[in-house]
Amino acid sequence: MQYIGVIDVLHFSGDRMSSSFSSVSVRELPLFPLPELVLFPGRPLPLHIFEYRYRMMMQTILDTDRRFGVLMWDPETNESAKVGCCAEVVQHEPLPDDRVNIMTVGQQRFRVLEYVREKPYRVGLVEWIEDEPPKHSLDPLAQDVERLLRDVVHLSNKLHDDEMVLPDELPKLPRELSYWVAYALRGAAQEQQRLLELQDTEARLERELEILTTTRNQLAARTVLRDTLSNS
Repeated sequence: MQYIGVIDVLHFSGDRMSSSFSSVSVRELPLFPLPELVLFPGRPLPLHIFEYRYRMMMQTILDTDRRFGVLMWDPETNESAKVGCCAEVVQHEPLPDDRVNIMTVGQQRFRVLEYVREKPYRVGLVEWIEDEPPKHSLDPLAQDVERLLRDVVHLSNKLHDDEMVLPDELPKLPRELSYWVAYALRGAAQEQQRLLELQDTEARLERELEILTTTRNQLAARTVLRDTLSNS
């Protein structure tokens, strides 16, 4: 699978994760399916809410805990994924006709156990999921992933004359870095979904290492070919 050009650098001052989740591991959660889009913990997601049923959902959410579940919707199978990410509304802008612009931030991941209501919008009984504690330090692996990410951005800018800029400080913790990189693989929703479902930080980072290595090698080869042709 080719990942050239899919790194999307985001700028959002509200990059945070809430620590106010309930200790209860199972709860009901309003669900919002989005085609070919995967949300990760700590990452921003702006949305324009216009469909009537989701306008209703937002009215309820804004009056309660401001949280709902985001699930990737697959247009080919006409089904939504079973694992998603909870989104918390951190900003909202009311518009005419009860439409609303919202900024959300990904929080905790969840797995849908069953659907408890279908109309006017889906509500699921979900359980929170977490990565297993690592058996050894993942810092060296995380450093390799960050280095490759910076290589990919540098080569992409050189090849496409882009102005893609990474933040000076990427997440330091391996798990949070793995979420950041996974979310940056825009345009590869199925791969992103597989990364979201992993409950092993090491496995997620290793897969990202493979993706970034392949992307870097492809970009490097294309850069050499372009330079060779331009000098001939």
